[in-house]
Amino acid sequence: MSDLELRLKAAIRDVPDFPKPGILFRDITPVMEDPALSKAAVLGFVEALKNRPIDAIAGIESRGFLFGMPLALELQVPFVTVRKKGKLPYRTVSYKYDLEYGSAEIEMHEDVLRPGMNVLVHDDLLATGGTAAATAELIRSQGAQVAGFSFLIELSQLGGVERLRPYGSDILRLVTY
Repeated sequence: MSDLELRLKAAIRDVPDFPKPGILFRDITPVMEDPALSKAAVLGFVEALKNRPIDAIAGIESRGFLFGMPLALELQVPFVTVRKKGKLPYRTVSYKYDLEYGSAEIEMHEDVLRPGMNVLVHDDLLATGGTAAATAELIRSQGAQVAGFSFLIELSQLGGVERLRPYGSDILRLVTY
């Protein structure tokens, strides 16, 4: 386990029974309240990604914006917002996908990706991988390529990595539980 992972695990707060009984929520707000640790997390991503061809970062609403935007600035690439349907003000493209109970739809502005771009998908947490996989499909629908995935936290027992494997094996996570 790296020093960064140890520092992040020490800061991430466990909140039992949130948002409902039986769920152990991994709260990253203490990481964000520590500027030095937040910066170390961003630089940890940068170090791991510096030699990969990345043309843009697609951050998943909303916590994917927290480290995704600073990462995009460090890598000097555009940041693309992926949001729930109806939240973006301009013309959009969307992708509808199934959840365990029901469905969801995400979208991005129609003019942000060009064919052939290498786009990294970023979020704070990898659980089952459903939204990240849907984001990969949205990226592909625009003719762009999925350059990989990055997450602050992976909950390994939920199988998200396996769900993302069809999109590539570049799956970066700074902390694994």
